[in-house]
Amino acid sequence: MAERCAQVLNRTLLELFEQREDVYLIGEDVLDPYGGAFKVTRGLSDRFPGRVITTPISELSLFGVASGMAIRGFRPILEIMFGDFIALGFDQIVNGISKFREMYDGQVTVPLVVRTPMGGRRGYGPTHSQSLEKLLLGVPNIRVVAPSECHEVGELLAEAVLDDDPVFFIENKLMYGRPMRRRAGGYLGELSCWERGEPYPSLTLSGNDFAGARATIATYGGMVPIAIEAATELILEHELFCEVVALSRLLPLDVEPVLDSVSRTGALITAEEGGLTGGVGAELVARVQEEAWDELRAPARRVAARDCAIPAAPTLEQRVLPASEDIVAAVLSLQGVEV
Repeated sequence: MAERCAQVLNRTLLELFEQREDVYLIGEDVLDPYGGAFKVTRGLSDRFPGRVITTPISELSLFGVASGMAIRGFRPILEIMFGDFIALGFDQIVNGISKFREMYDGQVTVPLVVRTPMGGRRGYGPTHSQSLEKLLLGVPNIRVVAPSECHEVGELLAEAVLDDDPVFFIENKLMYGRPMRRRAGGYLGELSCWERGEPYPSLTLSGNDFAGARATIATYGGMVPIAIEAATELILEHELFCEVVALSRLLPLDVEPVLDSVSRTGALITAEEGGLTGGVGAELVARVQEEAWDELRAPARRVAARDCAIPAAPTLEQRVLPASEDIVAAVLSLQGVEV
């Protein structure tokens, strides 16, 4: 049976702690037996009691302490229990963490990893369900990585810890309980799969060996399985093939695999769980239309959450967050099919 993503992340953390004495973990409720809100840190404090630091509810202070440790040569991993609370650390992020290396002329680095869950679909309500990664996209000198269960999440986390730049590692909440989707022989299940870009690769998936697809669906994180579901429905119900580009690196934005796919399909749909305005999709559409305008046969479409607070009631939450049928409708509209 395939490991769940939370198990892979947990195993990777244990391996990193065993291999490197400069790796520390800081966060709220990360000690055993609790092991974090989503159990990703379970077992760490029992085995490495001096290197796992539990803290009060104090996100602003946590960012400051973690960045100070990074400057002094440690490789801290800061767990923010819910991604919504990165907002409390924005002064530290924007005016410190992202600037120290340049301000001090490269004499210091900030090898800090901020791990945090994002996303809804669990009924946690307006302040524990947001996808706020788009707020980080305008901050220079940091990396934003958002894997899915189709990526090698353990390898991505290990690369983030070894990175000399600050890395925000965005983990979709639903991903934790899902089994890893393993690739073999150039395939992910029944889909052909290309991987490109190191150390945070993207995946391009195709149901017809990258020939004759009618649209590119560019997405990341928790929307990847939803995009695959939509692409499968388009094949089975409408005989339309699409390529799905599953990004892992959002900053600096990994636009090359999207441009490559659009050169074959001539159409682009972006899909993200965050709000529509100013999102990852907006930046992708702008970049693609600047660099590949002549290859697009129709204006790009964006699929995203509504620009409003996320309700706790499941039926209302479903109406706010994007679903596979929204992606299907966007693809069909590009083909001139009324929906």
